[in-house]
Amino acid sequence: MLKRIASEYPDNPAQYSKNSAGVFEPLSYRSYYHLVLDFASGLLAIGETRGSRIGLISDNRAEWQHCSMAIMAIGGADVPRGCDANAREISYILSFAGCRTAILENETQVQKILDSRQSLPELKNLVFLDPPAESFRKTLQESGFTAYSYTDILDLGRNGNSSRQSEIETEIEKGSGDDIATVIFTSGTTGEPKGVMLCHRNFLCQLEYLPERITLFPGEKALCVLPVWHSFERLCEYVILYRAAAIVYSKPVGSILLADLAKMNPQLMPSVPRIWESVYDGIYRLMRKTGGVSWILFNFFVNVSILDCRLERRVLGRNPRFKAGQRVFDLVLCTLPWLLLFPLRALGGVLVFKKIRAKLGNSFRHGVSGGGALPPNIDDFFWAVGICVLEGYGLTETAPVVAVRPHKKPVFGTIGKPLGCCEVKIVDETGAELPPGVKGTVMIRGENVMKGYYNKPELTAKVLSPDGWFDTGDLGLKTISGEIILRGRKKDTIVLRGGENIEPAPIEMKLNESRYIAQSVVLGQDQRYLGALIVVSRDEIIAFAKENDIEFSEFAQLLANQQIRKLVESEIASLVNQKNGFKLFERINRFELLEKPFETGVELSAKQEIMRYKLDDLYKKEIQGMFK
Repeated sequence: MLKRIASEYPDNPAQYSKNSAGVFEPLSYRSYYHLVLDFASGLLAIGETRGSRIGLISDNRAEWQHCSMAIMAIGGADVPRGCDANAREISYILSFAGCRTAILENETQVQKILDSRQSLPELKNLVFLDPPAESFRKTLQESGFTAYSYTDILDLGRNGNSSRQSEIETEIEKGSGDDIATVIFTSGTTGEPKGVMLCHRNFLCQLEYLPERITLFPGEKALCVLPVWHSFERLCEYVILYRAAAIVYSKPVGSILLADLAKMNPQLMPSVPRIWESVYDGIYRLMRKTGGVSWILFNFFVNVSILDCRLERRVLGRNPRFKAGQRVFDLVLCTLPWLLLFPLRALGGVLVFKKIRAKLGNSFRHGVSGGGALPPNIDDFFWAVGICVLEGYGLTETAPVVAVRPHKKPVFGTIGKPLGCCEVKIVDETGAELPPGVKGTVMIRGENVMKGYYNKPELTAKVLSPDGWFDTGDLGLKTISGEIILRGRKKDTIVLRGGENIEPAPIEMKLNESRYIAQSVVLGQDQRYLGALIVVSRDEIIAFAKENDIEFSEFAQLLANQQIRKLVESEIASLVNQKNGFKLFERINRFELLEKPFETGVELSAKQEIMRYKLDDLYKKEIQGMFK
């Protein structure tokens, strides 16, 4: 793929990275390709061969792709992880995968290796993306490692390129779609990481179908902020490269992200729900701070536009349908109000929403949201203001994309139909396929499904049937036309003492719609009722306190204030109730307010999913208090 793109579009920028002055510098496809070949030659020079598994511990940067592509060029497989991984995690994945060489971002990551030296007897070579100090090299030598910098490997490759060029091309020609490209160890929301083996075909099959859902043309740009070692970002970057567009590396930090969007004017940004939520919250904070007439007009036009969008969906058949003939009623009831409100929606687009859209750059076409469910209120808002966010679904085990809601004729509340490379069915406990509208387990079969878990055949057998069906562990249902709707995780199901089965995800999504609630986790396994850990929105709580003359010196005082607790209690009651489709036993009876947001590597996995198994230890006191 890369050879073809470099030949057809040699001068097109492939990557944009910031230099030391914070200025974006482009790297052409011609230069990108030659860097990959040189690094691949260098890997051969230090003894790596076809079948090698090479650690790649780094956050987003241009060199990550060069290294990964080079590893695949020699017929090897990368074993990636981000810099947020601790010494125990890095030691586990490198040891379990039998890595002889590890490529690491900097001295900090290498120190984690040194701390676990005795558990890594096979590891011999360490490659630094950031050059190490000479004294640190000596320390590594004393510990039995051979240290190289990124440029050392490039130089080795260039010096012997004439002799090894043909060897690399031979390895590429020898390669097959079934060759393992990567072993991604899942961060795990339930415990010990598992090494997901993904082959070249797993990724390539998706590139044939994703351009139908995600529009990107040669020479355009995509802003990338997610961990590249994760399969979602990885595939997004493959899509960008496949379309001869450019990867623009940024960071998921509000001020940096918005500045880079304005500076680079990308057409695309793949991200996760939490980042879209932060953009949403940032817009509301800005408008609320502006105040006056602007704030009033903003709220008016947002509410009008959301209502008009909902009417439009009913008229055009863009809502999920489970039976034939449902549209007649919608056409009769909704057509006239939709047409009457449309001029106001258009006026809001000119007076208010145009300025909001400009925050994402003047060329922004659409975003892609993956790695978790996009809250309905966030989805409604962005579509109402004219910002297209396409919700997708997948798992590391499916490399990862299963479905992406299309830009044209989207059915809202769904993640669209499966890509052409896979099929999806919904089954009950016996494995029988269920009809549209009936919830069950989501099963996937296709070219994008993993080869299995590395050196864990027993775990592979539990989730992958002999005829190729992968048990996702997700709950969902299908519409009459084949779109998929997700309804939480089987593993997350809470069973109360009364035997009631509850999916916490829909409740949490609803709670997070409150302007005063930033994050929430619903708990209650084997209890009489549900409780929730609530991370409050600091800015909104402080603003409420000031508006209501609540005195405080520290934020922690506010969390104990009865007026604040009553505010949150009222928000919970107004959101999780029978009127909004929840059952009586799904209401939240108790809650605890948390000051500190959930963090990646602590409460959240790299995919920004709650690692529920960790909460009992982290918040033992708070949980016990809720269920006395």
